Amino acid sequence: MPLIIIPTYNEAENIGELLSILRRSYPEANILVVDDNSPDKTSERVQNTGMKHIHLLTRPQKRGLSGAYLAGFQWALERNYDPILQMDADFSHNPKDVCRLLETLKSTDVAVGCRYIEGGSTVGWSTLRRSISRGGNFYARWILGLPYFDLTSGFNAWRRCVLEKIDLSSIRSRGYAFQVELKYRAAQNGFRIHEIPIQFEDRRRGKSKMHGRIVWEAAFRVFQMRFVNP
Repeated sequence: MPLIIIPTYNEAENIGELLSILRRSYPEANILVVDDNSPDKTSERVQNTGMKHIHLLTRPQKRGLSGAYLAGFQWALERNYDPILQMDADFSHNPKDVCRLLETLKSTDVAVGCRYIEGGSTVGWSTLRRSISRGGNFYARWILGLPYFDLTSGFNAWRRCVLEKIDLSSIRSRGYAFQVELKYRAAQNGFRIHEIPIQFEDRRRGKSKMHGRIVWEAAFRVFQMRFVNP
């Protein structure tokens, strides 16, 4: 049974609509919302949906996106879900693409929603933000020697066996580097990774959680992955 993992922090404006769309579009899937005790009461919105097969994992405080995903992945592995898909709560990842990612897993081990191959794009981004993202992905691709174009993508679907093999307890990265390290570990273990084009839209409502420190941390951690703590 597939599981869709959605990390949240102050996403009350978005989460109800997103869950409704996913529930209608993918009735066979379970959904896990991992909320970092959002002050805007995102978790209450989840609890009040009244929809079946929607689960809530609440963490006591804000501990970052990577920690939320690791907690969600562990929760999924303990309950035998397969496959496992991760996506954002702010509609930057189009719910319609969930089906394409899951379909891709029929012939590969990891499906990645890619902004930077033919057919992919970003919408609503400034030139600076687009340049930083493209540059960061080029840097990670070059340093790690991987052939993929969107290593920082957070819209991914995984076969259960991949997450079991890469040893989630040993993941050290935070921020964007977390997404890179997961794919790097998968590639190191010989798993097949396939990118499909997606249109990535800037969030509809709420504030972006991206800031400069995350970008610099990611650059440093990618270097560490390759040369210090492989």
